[in-house]
Amino acid sequence: MVNLRDVLLVDAYNMIGGWPELAQLASMNMQEARDRLLERLADYQAFSGKQVIAVFDAYRVPGLGKSFSQSKIQVYFTKEKETADETIERLVGEMSQRRRQIYVATSDLIEQNVIFAKGALRLSARELLIEVENSEREIEEQIKRERVGSNRNTIDDKLSPEQRKLFERWRRE
Repeated sequence: MVNLRDVLLVDAYNMIGGWPELAQLASMNMQEARDRLLERLADYQAFSGKQVIAVFDAYRVPGLGKSFSQSKIQVYFTKEKETADETIERLVGEMSQRRRQIYVATSDLIEQNVIFAKGALRLSARELLIEVENSEREIEEQIKRERVGSNRNTIDDKLSPEQRKLFERWRRE
């Protein structure tokens, strides 16, 4: 069965460099920055309904070129001597269908022009961050509304907002 939902291709290191929280985290621990990005993108995918694919540039790392799923996000590490831009362009070409819109999140101006010419829409790192933050606020508000609307004495009433968010993330995985 072909998946026809809209797709968001993310130039992952571009987002890490463009989102202040992730840039700061990356200066201390790149793996934590990658994990945090994927965690936020997983929540965004669940909220938006778009299929999110994160592409990490492994241009200078020999022998990679692997793909796997983490938190229901498809993750690509490019092949040796292949850039994230090249991988994204290839994926846009492979995924283009009439009943699906493809978005590419990158702040690379040249890449934005190339993917736009291939029929995809672009989001800058800043625009995607705003969308992700808005979705996180909506999720928080929905959790609060559901909590207020319930007169039952549940364990949920005793959880901190951080614990509720963690359980909600686990539920979506």
